[in-house]
Amino acid sequence: MNWLFWSLLSALFAGLTAILAKAGVSGVDSNLATAVRTTVVLVFAWGVALATCPANAVLGLSRRTWLFLALSGVATGLSWLCYFRALQLGEASKVAPIDKLSVVFVLLFAALFLGESLSWRTGVGGALIVAGAVVLALK
Repeated sequence: MNWLFWSLLSALFAGLTAILAKAGVSGVDSNLATAVRTTVVLVFAWGVALATCPANAVLGLSRRTWLFLALSGVATGLSWLCYFRALQLGEASKVAPIDKLSVVFVLLFAALFLGESLSWRTGVGGALIVAGAVVLALK
């Protein structure tokens, strides 16, 4: 099983996330809903990690790893707070495509901060993602 298999599963579960979250956020404060979801993710992720890695592996993580994973966690938390608020206010079929503009930000950030190359294919693909998100959101 390669990166494509896992990427497609990720997309499938992300799609389910939007539908389940929209159903769950109805009539509930979006920040509270995010906290509940985050708690479930926390317990689930630690369960999987402890089932697949030795518990003392945590002690072997470098400061750099802790820093970047912590910053990633803050970014994820902010993203989820905004996403749940958007789902509370809008239709899932409009919110999700705009949320997927994150792909375009990844392309730009990967080039700026990770030195990954931007090619004409990346530009065209990114432009198509933006166009698709706009078309879907403007129903």
